Amino acid sequence: MTDITETTPADEEAPPPIVSGLRKSRWVLWIAVAVAVPVCLLVIALANGQSAATRIGKSPLVGKPAPAIEGMTVDGTPASLADLKGKWVVVNFFATWCVPCRVEHPQLIRFAQAHEAAGDAAVLGVVYSDNAQAVREFRDKEGGGWPMIADPKGRVALDYGVAGVPESFLISPDGVVAGKITGGVDAVRLEGVLNQAKAGR
Repeated sequence: MTDITETTPADEEAPPPIVSGLRKSRWVLWIAVAVAVPVCLLVIALANGQSAATRIGKSPLVGKPAPAIEGMTVDGTPASLADLKGKWVVVNFFATWCVPCRVEHPQLIRFAQAHEAAGDAAVLGVVYSDNAQAVREFRDKEGGGWPMIADPKGRVALDYGVAGVPESFLISPDGVVAGKITGGVDAVRLEGVLNQAKAGR
């Protein structure tokens, strides 16, 4: 005689809970959105925003006569901002221990060389919290023929309101501060800043 055992619904294995699966899917979706939104915003900001290099900064000096800069260069020769009157001058505050300063240096060389023949623009360096020998050694290795004025007591930096490096100021041919540039310069953007200043003169 065959024994037939009937199974009841209670004996069967229960199907996986659908509600729990849906909840997990929703959590995964929310996490994905939470991660994706900030990333997208960052990408948009980087695409549309100005580069960290060569960005125009605010300064109370803009539109006013540039504070005098004069002193001895790291080579022991006298130099001044007044010597460059009649040209657009990029006054660059620089230090050899500053990594962005080292990175921007070839860009300044490129800018200076581009304007050397025309003689319409020049670079003037101001050494910020550094020693002359270190600057000479750096320049001898990396190049850069513009005057680099020592500022051992930080008076020039104080006059220009420089709190850190690199910072640069664009001075017009008549000695007026046309703009402040914060961060390391980029030759192409620097040309743009110069052209904009020329157009607005």
